[in-house]
Amino acid sequence: MDLVACEDTRRTRALLTHFDIHKRTVSYFEHNKLARGPELLRELADGRSIALVTDAGTPGVSDPGFLLVRAARAQGIPVVPVPGPSAGVAALSAAGIPGDRFVFDGFLPVKPGRRLNHLRALRALELTVVLYESPHRIVAALEAIGQVYGGVEIVVARELTKRFEEVVRATPSAHIERLKRSPVRGEFVLVLPAGV
Repeated sequence: MDLVACEDTRRTRALLTHFDIHKRTVSYFEHNKLARGPELLRELADGRSIALVTDAGTPGVSDPGFLLVRAARAQGIPVVPVPGPSAGVAALSAAGIPGDRFVFDGFLPVKPGRRLNHLRALRALELTVVLYESPHRIVAALEAIGQVYGGVEIVVARELTKRFEEVVRATPSAHIERLKRSPVRGEFVLVLPAGV
């Protein structure tokens, strides 16, 4: 590996240093993906190998890494996956909700009307649904889920595999009350049951 492309160079550098790995790091994330992508492709075309990492989770899963992978593949550059953690699958495995047939749908739409319509379409699939949500929109997402799914118990997982990990099963309204009692931090995974 010649280079590490990562979301946050400070975080990744700390991890690399911990394992005594000394490679050049460059940032590659949502807000620089269009400018940085061509630079990384030139590095690959010149014969260098690049490790693509995220702060948490798996590159390409609700992450702009898929753009770099697609562009590399289009140029005939091989892409080698290295299995790693996936917050969605981790939450599903700890949810106690059937995971034999599920859909992963990333982040819900930001606009309230689109969010409700999207949730209605997901509910109609009659599959377990796995979603991601940010701390800034978690309460609005739970309110919308309550409108569409009613008082069914859903799982809200936070900070999976980290120090403050929690996996809580409750109704959307109970989750909202719990989250309003303390500062909302960390990324969230929501698991909604099928057939409700």
